[in-house]
Amino acid sequence: MAHVLDDPLLSPAALSKLRWRCRRGLLENDLFIERFFARHEATLTERQASGLEALMDLPDNDLLDLLLVRTQPQAELDRPEVRLVLDQLRTPRPA
Repeated sequence: MAHVLDDPLLSPAALSKLRWRCRRGLLENDLFIERFFARHEATLTERQASGLEALMDLPDNDLLDLLLVRTQPQAELDRPEVRLVLDQLRTPRPA
């Protein structure tokens, strides 16, 4: 995903803080998140970070339900940046 001027790349310090913030209690969530960082870490934008931070505010089981497409973002969580990151988190590894 190419970044645009109004969506700058995340600074190394902000990226480090975000990775720390994304540590979860459920292994299943960690696996989704680690795959996300493996793919997108070098191109992570502030918009994506905002979406990811919103998801990290959820309890582990609610996050897992979203990741497994058991539920969809509702209310204040139903924002473009959250949906973008959620789609990226849900994308399986290439075969």
